Parts: sequence; C-alpha cells; structure tokens
Amino acid sequence: MSVHARLPLALTLGEPAGIGPDLTLTIWRRRAEFDLPAFYVIADVDFLSRRAQALGLDVPLAVIAPAEAAGAFTRALPVVPLDMPVTAVSGKPDATSAPAAIASIRRAVADVIAGRAAAVVTNPIAKNVLYRSGFAEPGHTEFLARLAAEATGHNLHPVMMLWSPDLAVVPVTIHLPLRDVVSTLTAALIVETGRIVAHDLKERFGIARPRLAVAGLNPHAGEEGALGEEDHVIVAPAVKQLRAEGIDAVGPLPADTLFHARAREGYDVALCMYHDQALIPIKTLAFDNAVNVTLGLPFVRTSPDHGTAFDIAGTGKADLSSLVAALALAARLCATTPALVPAK
Repeated sequence: MSVHARLPLALTLGEPAGIGPDLTLTIWRRRAEFDLPAFYVIADVDFLSRRAQALGLDVPLAVIAPAEAAGAFTRALPVVPLDMPVTAVSGKPDATSAPAAIASIRRAVADVIAGRAAAVVTNPIAKNVLYRSGFAEPGHTEFLARLAAEATGHNLHPVMMLWSPDLAVVPVTIHLPLRDVVSTLTAALIVETGRIVAHDLKERFGIARPRLAVAGLNPHAGEEGALGEEDHVIVAPAVKQLRAEGIDAVGPLPADTLFHARAREGYDVALCMYHDQALIPIKTLAFDNAVNVTLGLPFVRTSPDHGTAFDIAGTGKADLSSLVAALALAARLCATTPALVPAK
C-alpha cells in the first residue's frame, strides 16, 4: 500500500439539515462491519454532538488535525473543526447551512491538495439552498473543478461519472435545461469527455483498454437523419475521432437499447448526451449503491448518488449503502492514484 493510500479520507459535512450528518455518525458507529478506511469529517463539533444526541447515537468525537485522524479513528469520530457554528436542525436549512457546506468542501480540497488527505468524499448538498446564498456553480462537480484549478493553476475539464458494479455512465452535458443541450453539445466536447473517461478508467480503475459505448442524442440515434441530424454531424464524428486516437469507442447507439443486461456486457462505461439519459438507468439499476465519481481532477473525489432527503433527516432511516460505497471506492482509487505534490 502506498503512503498516499494510507492517508485518511476527507469527508465533507454536506447540507447540515440533510441526512449527511446522520450517515456520517452511523457509519462511524458501524465502521468495523463495513471495514472502512480511516476518514475524518470537516464539521462543527457541537453541531455533530447535537445531531448524535437527537439520533440516540453514542458517538465520541475527537477534534483533530488531519494527521491525527488515523490514530483517533478506532476510538472516536475524527472531526476537523469548521471555524463557524452550525445551527441548522434536521430538515430545516437555515442561514448557516450554505456557508458551512461550502467551507467544508473548500477545506477538504485544500487538505487533499496539500497532501493531508488521500481523497475527497462529499456528503450531499442542497443546491437550491446554496443558490439562495449566491453560490455561482451549477453543482459539486463544477465547484470542485474551480477549486482545483485555483490551487493548481491548470484549467480542468471535470467529468461526472456515476459508477456501480452493474453500470457506469457519464453525462456529456450535465446540469443544463434540456432545451440547452443541443446548442451546448459539440463533437469537441464529446471527444474531450471520452479522452478523460478513457484515461481515468485505465489509470485509476485499472481497465487496460476501456470500452466506451456512446449513446445517440435523438431517438434511435437519429434514424439516419429522419429524427434529427445531430447524431450524424456531432456524435458520429466524435466517435470516429476517439477511435482514431486509439480509444475503443462505438456509437452513436440508440439509448433505448443500451442498458439491458446483455448490452451492458459489451462496454465499461456509457457516454450519454444529457443528464437524465445517464442517470435514469443507473438510478433504476443501482439506486442504493451507485457512487458519483468526478474524473478529470488531480485527486480522487467520490460522493453518494443521492440527495439530502430532508424528509427523513434526523430519523435514523437513511440508507447507508451509497456513502459506504463512496468511501470504499475512494480508498480503492487512492491505491492507484499518485499523491499530489503538496501545494506551496
């Protein structure tokens, strides 16, 4: 195991009024059952203490520096403290929610870039809460890329992949209204996305020759132009370019026959043209154990593939599976991802 892989994982607070804190506390309580790597959460320790009490969980908390997380993990949940109080209660975001969620993400990225943490694992955020506070990014993926670019000085193209043992999907366009997809989708965007996906599947996931299935945009992949020209003039040239670069890509393929069991045996990841084309099938097949992985970053980032679930926050009913899977996958990917040179 590399030194990098032995570093703790940095887990963000997420939306404090959501289920992220519940999951964090409960998973630490059941850490032996899941055989998880050491992690620390970036949060307000008093807030976590109140949430544990509300859930009836006996979870000792240890305020630590990241370097102390592994040693503390067996006896207490390691907490790197935020420099702000968090007052939100379960299901009811308040004025402290957005600043705390954002600060926790910033600290996690800073820690991994500085070599204090192996990877970033993010609890779910409520984008509508962040938007009301002036948050300028469409979501986690884009914000993480901006933070990484600011720290490294390199322009980055983040790629959102939803991964599960049964299916991996990538939406080429992400958080866009459907009416804007056609004007945004270009062959260059598909090619750049495909390059990043092929690179990271090889370097991080250990797939020697990743197989990319590229979905068409229109029904039946355009039906040879009868149902739209985009697949002929945008998607097909992108696939041709990827193949010319030595990437095993096929398409455009009709999306309605791309996700049944026999079809999935023929590829490692499906590149989809818009958000729901990718997320509907994986959330149908793997709702409880899918993991959101951001490719194209200089560090590993994973996240559970679900939202804040305000309606069950504080009840103890939240399903742990996706966050457990996110922590486990982050640890696995760290084993094959070189450590960053600490930022100066």
